[in-house]
Amino acid sequence: MLDQRYRWKNKQIRDHVAVVSGKKSPTLLLKNARYLHSMFRKWMNGHIWIYEDRIVYTGDELPENTTKCEVIDCSGLTLVPGYIEPHVHPFQLYNPQSFARYASQTGTTTIINDNLVLALQLGKKKAFSLIRELRHSPVTMYWWSRFDSQTELREEETIFSHGDVKSWLEHDAVLQGGELTGWPKLLDGDDLILHWIQEAKRMRKKIEGHFPGASEKTLAKMMLFGADCDHEAMTGEEVYKRLMQGYMVSLRHSSIRPDLPVLLEDMNRLGIDQYESMFFNTDGSTPAFYENGIIDRLIRMAIENGVPVIDAYHMASFNVAKYYNIEHLHGLIATGRVASINFLENENNPTPISVLSKGKWLKKDGKVIIEDEDIDWEEYGFAPLKLDWELDNDDLQFSMPFGIEMINDVITKPYSVTFDIATEELATDHDESFLILIGRDGSWRINTMVKGFSTSLMGFASSFSSTGDIILIGKNKNDMVCAFNRMKELGGGIVLTEKEEVIHEIPLSLSGFMSNKPMDRLIKEEKVLKELLVERGYPHNDPIYSLLFFSATHLPYIRITQRGIFDVMNKTVLFPTIMR
Repeated sequence: MLDQRYRWKNKQIRDHVAVVSGKKSPTLLLKNARYLHSMFRKWMNGHIWIYEDRIVYTGDELPENTTKCEVIDCSGLTLVPGYIEPHVHPFQLYNPQSFARYASQTGTTTIINDNLVLALQLGKKKAFSLIRELRHSPVTMYWWSRFDSQTELREEETIFSHGDVKSWLEHDAVLQGGELTGWPKLLDGDDLILHWIQEAKRMRKKIEGHFPGASEKTLAKMMLFGADCDHEAMTGEEVYKRLMQGYMVSLRHSSIRPDLPVLLEDMNRLGIDQYESMFFNTDGSTPAFYENGIIDRLIRMAIENGVPVIDAYHMASFNVAKYYNIEHLHGLIATGRVASINFLENENNPTPISVLSKGKWLKKDGKVIIEDEDIDWEEYGFAPLKLDWELDNDDLQFSMPFGIEMINDVITKPYSVTFDIATEELATDHDESFLILIGRDGSWRINTMVKGFSTSLMGFASSFSSTGDIILIGKNKNDMVCAFNRMKELGGGIVLTEKEEVIHEIPLSLSGFMSNKPMDRLIKEEKVLKELLVERGYPHNDPIYSLLFFSATHLPYIRITQRGIFDVMNKTVLFPTIMR
């Protein structure tokens, strides 16, 4: 699926048929393969013929013509379909290309990406151009269409206009609408969201929910509105409730919700022993969480927790493809499908020793092979961040007697500030720090306090946030300015400072959101960041998600947004932003 309406042109299809007829040679022959045949739900033995990026035959026969064919004897190996990750947020410091390259090494060869950052930061034309370029990746990429920003934007109606959302839904690389972080608006009568859901359903596309803690009646209502799947079950009982209402259940294991072992244990306890209505996801985890694998890691957990082996592999491939109506291309090893195959030492070890994706080797006998060219991100609107404004003394004035308290990584509630904050530096015998959110264009700011982020973090600046605006945190105003200035020099990033010296930085040269470094290097940088923050009193697990969700109004209770400090439950601005 490159720059064309159909995946294969007529001539290509004729070539595929010619291979079966013996008039052309396959490009790759996998002999003596033990492979998972998902139609039979059995392990089969036979030969697999591949021409370029397509499987053209599976069975007992060998090709008559092998003049231009790479032949691989698969004796002793077990072959399974390439894994599918259906819930990727590909902008969590990494970028879509770096994530795809890394994911492929552990067997994930198809990913379904969130489009939120593209919708927020790029015009539709540039976003679609980037998607077209990413189609040349040997990893298959599909996309979502968001219906809301999951925060309070100043001009949300222009970003999520009817015309733009409809264009996204009509795009052939988009498989679903959602996730529905704005579902309370839908319940309250927002007919525009309901219309978009109706349009998605008319186009035979899915709707992904976002219903944490939802009651049975709420789940029933959202199913009536058109939701098809939800990834927010945190207990076996919540899995049961979703299955009862007819949902596909996406079992999550992520950096802020590593729930899969609990879900599997609870499901065993409840006697849930069918898995055709389930698949896995990692919910856009931060880089270090992926150090030990992606979907392969979840398959292993499932097998270790008593899920039948074939079901475990289907939850990573066939179930996903069938749900999204792409099983004619992905999710099984059979004639006509895209040639994405994982080669395993045995069925109990889902981490492959070799990976074939779109007929190309991305990993062979443990050796990494990079097939795609590096993307020129600036061409698509992701250039180093250029801030043409400075911090001044007014920006560092704090007088609000009201702050934000972190209950965990991502939940924040209001609290009353009980001491004088009109000072240049705060003491380190408490966990309260200065917090500023400044518009990326420098036109507005909101100053408050944050409790529960750190006890001794002096200066911290981040261009990584849910909206791309600038977050400053710290105990010392001079260090906060120092961190901001260094972040500007980097063209975006995350910077820690102490005694006006930089102690750690993660450059994010792609618009301040993403790094252009490979994932293994980014994992190391993020791990150092977390270690330094923990040393300075950060008590939670995932600081990257803490930054991302400071502005996220799909979570309770108080958020700091472009419009000001926002009360999520009452949908009101408590303190508006100040124009600079």
